[in-house]
Amino acid sequence: MNDDAMTTAESLSPGTSSRRRELLKGLAAAGAVSAVFGRALVALADEKAAVTDEMIRQAEWISGIALDDAQRKLMLDDVNETLQGYAKSRAVVIDNGVAPALMFDPSPFTAPGVDRGRVISPARPAPRVSGDDDTAFASVADLGALLRARKLSSVDLTKLYLARLDRYDPILKVAITRTTDLALEQAAKADRELSGGRDRGALHGIPWGVKDLFAVPGFPTTWGAEPYRDQVLKERATVVSRIDEAGGVLLAKTAVGALAWGDVWFGGMTRNPWKTEQGSSGSSAGSASGTAAGLFGFAIGTETLGSVVSPSTRCGTTGLRPTFGRVSRFGAMALSWSMDKVGVLARSAEDCALVFGAIHGADPLDAFAVTQPFSWPSPRAVRQLRVGYVKSLFDEDRGAEIKDDDQKARAREWQEIDNRALEAIRKLGVELVPIELPKGHPLDGLGVILSAEAATAFDELTRTGRVAELKRQTADAWPNVFRQAQLIPAVEYLRANRIRRLVMTEMESIMSGVDLYVSPTYSGSNLLLTNLTGHPQVVFPDGFRKSDGTPVSLTLTGRLYGEAEILSVAHAFQQATDHHLKRPDIKPPVAPAT
Repeated sequence: MNDDAMTTAESLSPGTSSRRRELLKGLAAAGAVSAVFGRALVALADEKAAVTDEMIRQAEWISGIALDDAQRKLMLDDVNETLQGYAKSRAVVIDNGVAPALMFDPSPFTAPGVDRGRVISPARPAPRVSGDDDTAFASVADLGALLRARKLSSVDLTKLYLARLDRYDPILKVAITRTTDLALEQAAKADRELSGGRDRGALHGIPWGVKDLFAVPGFPTTWGAEPYRDQVLKERATVVSRIDEAGGVLLAKTAVGALAWGDVWFGGMTRNPWKTEQGSSGSSAGSASGTAAGLFGFAIGTETLGSVVSPSTRCGTTGLRPTFGRVSRFGAMALSWSMDKVGVLARSAEDCALVFGAIHGADPLDAFAVTQPFSWPSPRAVRQLRVGYVKSLFDEDRGAEIKDDDQKARAREWQEIDNRALEAIRKLGVELVPIELPKGHPLDGLGVILSAEAATAFDELTRTGRVAELKRQTADAWPNVFRQAQLIPAVEYLRANRIRRLVMTEMESIMSGVDLYVSPTYSGSNLLLTNLTGHPQVVFPDGFRKSDGTPVSLTLTGRLYGEAEILSVAHAFQQATDHHLKRPDIKPPVAPAT
């Protein structure tokens, strides 16, 4: 904390209310405001004080506009009145689930839908399994076949996964809360219904995990963060309700990096089952690690800027990040109202499709949620799809600017794996069309959209000083981002969203020529770009590094509401390869985690 901020907090006038004094001291202690804004808030707290023209002069750097003395004096009355309005607004207690009265529509070019489409569970004979490991790593589709053939009960499957959690969770730190009694109750019900001829569909009797951002009555919803570790919410998240209705068996609330950043939560770091010295990446950390380790059949995660893509890549799961608005976010922690998306982490693209078929669609409890048709299997054959690929990203030397020899070798090894995967896609009968992504827009600068919305979602946490309770207090962590974002002007936030609209329009033009495109997972600006525009992606393992045996992934991006097409190509790739079938050999870490 800087000395000026402390002086600000300690020099409050005797007439300042105790509530305001404590609030302002908390702000200063947390370093939440610059010295300039600290003085402005103190002026507001003291009825006799006022913002001065000198304070305005010192704050001009934020807007980048230089004022003269007359202009500063002219605005003094209005600035003070505005600050008084801020104080009144800050006195209103607002639940995290209340969205702003602004709507982000990723597809103003698409008419609203009413047809959800149809998902047909695959009819297949029960597979041969030679032991508990084979069962634990079986796909959702294969587990369903075993359940329907009465070669496996949901209760036995649930107990198998619970036993694996007992064995591996102390190593991986996958689960924040286990829902054991509920799971056994739901499993017994599933067995009764299946025996009685009632089949709720592909997820009936399948144990699953949900990222601990989603509310489940009777259980803590911790958001992975110390200030909320005892939080119990009354509502039931819509995605939880929909999987309940589909007959799913909720096994655990999975680990999430604190407030949806990274793989570090109040219980420690969630680990990569392929390399337990390494974190599982985040923030859908437990959902990815647990699915990859065979601790449940599938899991639900979320993504705002990489939180399905990144842990899926690290842990070797198949991750579906749907189009913005396709899955209701009711009952989930809000981080960014215009970027948050609910996704699926599973062992195959087919499994992602089966889960997505159960959870997508409009919800009266989420004004952003929409219905558009999704049919599985996809009505269009893979050979009929027009598939683009971002040629420049595959052609570039990914190690060219990396100085560290080991990192350079790893980057080039991943590039070789991706290029082999590209050839495997061509062998599916797909003609790859070279495309390029939008250029000329300052995408990095649009990060203020996420920062401003996240800081707003957790404004009270920052202002009360409780943000200091979070485990990570580094420059690259939420506490610092929340404080910085207090200095983002509304004009800059809205300007960024106007540029975002230009990017969306350009992406619509590019996507009009293809049904989907292939790209390296992290190269270029694709991850940020598509999270801003709301386009769907599926990531899946396309190989493993020889150096340490860890997986890498390839990414398919579809048109808005084009989940069926990207999943169809990913499924065809997985039918022709076996990367997604490999299993990690989970061992305790032998060195401190990095």
